[in-house]
Amino acid sequence: MNEERTSQYFAFLEELLGELTKQDDYDVDVICGILAKICKLFRICKGQTEFYQTIAREQMGHGEVRVCYDSGEECEPALIHRIVTPSKAVVKAAVYMRPDSEPLNELEKKRVLSVMLIIVSFLSRVRLQNVVERFAYYDEAGYPNARAYMRHLEYRAQNNKLSGCAAVHFNLRHFTLINQEIGRDAGDVAMRGYFTAIENIIGDTGLVCRLGGDNFVAIFASELLDQILEVLRGIPVVYDKASGKRVKVSASAGVFCIPDGYHPSHPGDVMGVITYTSNIAKNGGNDSIVFFNDKYVAEKEKLMHIQQIFPDALRNEEFKVFYQPKVDISTGELAGAEALCRWLRDGKIVPPMEFIPILEQKTDICKLDFYMLDHVCADIRRWLDENVKAVRVSVNLSRKHMMDVDLLEHIISIIDSHNVPHEYIEIELTETAADVEFRDLKRVVSGLQQAGVFTSVDDFGLGYSSLNLLREMPWNVLKVDRSFLPVDREDKQRLVMFRYVVAMANELGLECIAEGVETKNQVELLRENNCPLAQGYFFDRPLPVAEFETRLSNHKYDIEKKAD
Repeated sequence: MNEERTSQYFAFLEELLGELTKQDDYDVDVICGILAKICKLFRICKGQTEFYQTIAREQMGHGEVRVCYDSGEECEPALIHRIVTPSKAVVKAAVYMRPDSEPLNELEKKRVLSVMLIIVSFLSRVRLQNVVERFAYYDEAGYPNARAYMRHLEYRAQNNKLSGCAAVHFNLRHFTLINQEIGRDAGDVAMRGYFTAIENIIGDTGLVCRLGGDNFVAIFASELLDQILEVLRGIPVVYDKASGKRVKVSASAGVFCIPDGYHPSHPGDVMGVITYTSNIAKNGGNDSIVFFNDKYVAEKEKLMHIQQIFPDALRNEEFKVFYQPKVDISTGELAGAEALCRWLRDGKIVPPMEFIPILEQKTDICKLDFYMLDHVCADIRRWLDENVKAVRVSVNLSRKHMMDVDLLEHIISIIDSHNVPHEYIEIELTETAADVEFRDLKRVVSGLQQAGVFTSVDDFGLGYSSLNLLREMPWNVLKVDRSFLPVDREDKQRLVMFRYVVAMANELGLECIAEGVETKNQVELLRENNCPLAQGYFFDRPLPVAEFETRLSNHKYDIEKKAD
């Protein structure tokens, strides 16, 4: 090469290196322009790069090919450089020349090869960064994850760009049931379609990410909130393009409209607010979308306080077992009891609704459930040792336990640690547990049955798949929710529903008990409809252990003499 071409080469090389060292600010078009000038300098009519994630994909030709320069002339390979990265990805660079061109001399080959080495090294680094980015900020299904969301929040917080945004945490409603109805693969398509609908609305104004399962978060310009809320309240999503089949998908959501001048001490503060309000929306009944406001600040502080003091309260045994009797209405005999939790703190009873929903938000409720079962078993063992006529006691378990693969073993080990015969224990699982995986619930219920432990479906009729739950699970007991219990004979609608629920339980061979019985008229309605067992204030409120033990001693209620 003459002096002028050599000078041009080093000038182009310096320009190329300057562009490639701009980290994330490099411009692909500019880089290709510089490479085109280098190609022309060396009589090269085409230059291209190739990237393959694996050697196998290289062999199949499944990769990314970028042509940086092509004169359009007929050409053939002149130099090829190929490397295999430590992650087994393959990066190649190739240059082509016309067959009638003057071949590259040794110096030219070295200089062209130097450029190819630089490009291959650059591509390897960029692709590695992309891989790291994908593993760090995307989940296995390709959704942006919680790290991506926190990074985005941090960027906005540092650049004072949170004001005027809306942040949302949303959970797809009853998506387990959708998966059961249309199949998991189709369910994945429906979830992706729903996600894309929100992503398309947000565009470049923000970000939507998946936290896991059917839980998502988003942040976007507040002027888009009405459109997002419309999607959250429910839209039809196509899950089979060939047939056009659709399913309606909706979500419960917590929304935080970030005020002007909001400066969080940590980006996680935003996540905490929307997670809190989302939990309220998910567990709060009909209002599926909850906006954060000042009243929730005090409630959130209360929530954090309860969660903070719970471990010490548990260690100090501040939680007490109260027993509410179950009565055989044909004989007045005490037929059993339900164990209910009461928190005695600083000489006062904390109402269950002030702490149970809070503990339900984490697995703290599971610790409390096991604590209750342990204390019930201790009481039953003491009664048996003292020759008191013990009865079967039901203990409630939260559906949070369904995440515990060893739940069955944990229950049995607690019972056996007190040497309590299994028939004295009944495990109550709330009927709304139909919203969790049937497979896990069925495994636990079947396992308890085989171990001789009774199981009951609580609050029957409030869930979304009541009949399916009865068909799939081998229950012993059906507890009819108080909302089905008629007030009197004039309460026609509930009377019909109650009659058929009880008849169905009897036909299935299930022990049937009505809860919330408060009047003598209701006791008569139970008799007329062949519901043999009752529980409620007509007989007794939940009683401390000492008072309940007097009921065990008497073991019978005179129903006819009781006044309403």
